Amino acid sequence: MPTPILHQFDLSPFAEKARLAFGLKGLAWSAVDIPMIMPKPMLTGLTGGYRKTPVMQLGANIYCDTRRIALELERLQPDPSLFPTGDVGLGLALSHWSDTAFFEPGAGLSMGTNDELPESLLADRKAFFEFMDFARLREEIPHLLTQLRAQASLVDRQLADGRRFMTGEVPGWVDICAYFPLWMARGFLVHAEKILAPLTRLPDWEARVKALGQGRRDTIDADAAWAEARAAEPVVGGHVDPDDPLGLTAGERVRVAADDYGRDPVEGELLVLDIDEVVVLRETRELGRIAVHFPRMGYRVTAA
Repeated sequence: MPTPILHQFDLSPFAEKARLAFGLKGLAWSAVDIPMIMPKPMLTGLTGGYRKTPVMQLGANIYCDTRRIALELERLQPDPSLFPTGDVGLGLALSHWSDTAFFEPGAGLSMGTNDELPESLLADRKAFFEFMDFARLREEIPHLLTQLRAQASLVDRQLADGRRFMTGEVPGWVDICAYFPLWMARGFLVHAEKILAPLTRLPDWEARVKALGQGRRDTIDADAAWAEARAAEPVVGGHVDPDDPLGLTAGERVRVAADDYGRDPVEGELLVLDIDEVVVLRETRELGRIAVHFPRMGYRVTAA
């Protein structure tokens, strides 16, 4: 298999999820450092418009969203598993919980409690975080702190019987999902240590998750990643489900966009549409044929 390439920046909490997945599996991977704010021409040129962080590349196959990245890593290297207890459905469901109910209060606090954020970053996130009312962030701080603490308490409660990880004695995707909002909170929020202090089981568990490491990382530039995409052909399995409620057909021109925030659409020829995944084929002068993969949950697919 080609070495996975992760288009990311080190301060991204969602990229931390992918890095820990590489660590759990002991994988070698290459990092392409991307800008924190738009424009991101090398990233969006690869994806066709998708701007969220991170994006994983395997040759001419581009994987968007950490849920899709996790499943692809699991397919490529099943052992050690991201789902050691076999609870794939639970793991993916909790991924949605951590990406929304747990992440969003922390994101609001990151924007609302840091007075020294650059204006360029604030302007970018105002356009990006459509779930956030920037005009009311200051007055929302107490409420957001209660929400962050309430979500963190669920993790602390899960560890109450002395287990080492969320689903038992072995780490998995559930741990990574529960960990990354805390990684963000402790790194960027001035109030985090105080509000999390009563949750005494968290620090040791966080240390165990951090100890998974990040696998074997090297760094390449975006030009090298584009060269790999240009030299490869997409490898795609799957089909377009004829009974899918959208009634789309293989080869039809479609748009795919996140349905929460960062809704920049990607347009291409429909290759795969099933209960788990949507894949579109893009034909570009610079890169040739590129297959862009999305999870089905959380993404809107429409005829172009």
